[in-house]
Amino acid sequence: MRFDHAVTIQAPAERVWAVYSDVERWPEWTPTIESVERLDEGRIHVGARTRIRQPKLPVAVWEVTELVEGEYFEWISTGPGIKTTGGHRVITTPEGTVATATVIQEGPIGWLFGTLYAGLTRRYIATETEKLKEFTER
Repeated sequence: MRFDHAVTIQAPAERVWAVYSDVERWPEWTPTIESVERLDEGRIHVGARTRIRQPKLPVAVWEVTELVEGEYFEWISTGPGIKTTGGHRVITTPEGTVATATVIQEGPIGWLFGTLYAGLTRRYIATETEKLKEFTER
């Protein structure tokens, strides 16, 4: 299953990217993240691992698999029978900076998890992008 949510933000793409890619600070601006623990040091990079605790979801370790500095990062979390991919994109448009969050759930039980948690997943990614907008427009 795939879930996407995008918002247009009236802030420079550099600012939006700086906030979006600083995953350690996510609990400061979105209520969908209880805690973040980086499992390595430095800026986000391919191979970086992060443990995230969210309300109503199991604790997950995410590993960055793709990164285009200033534009996009993707990370993956796996569990028995499920692979979840999270994408975070920032694009400059004439209307403003568009930030997009994507969640893709795959695997033998990915569809079941996706179906059972569809409402929560939609709410979380919508909240995350809307809170990113509020935070970066301040």
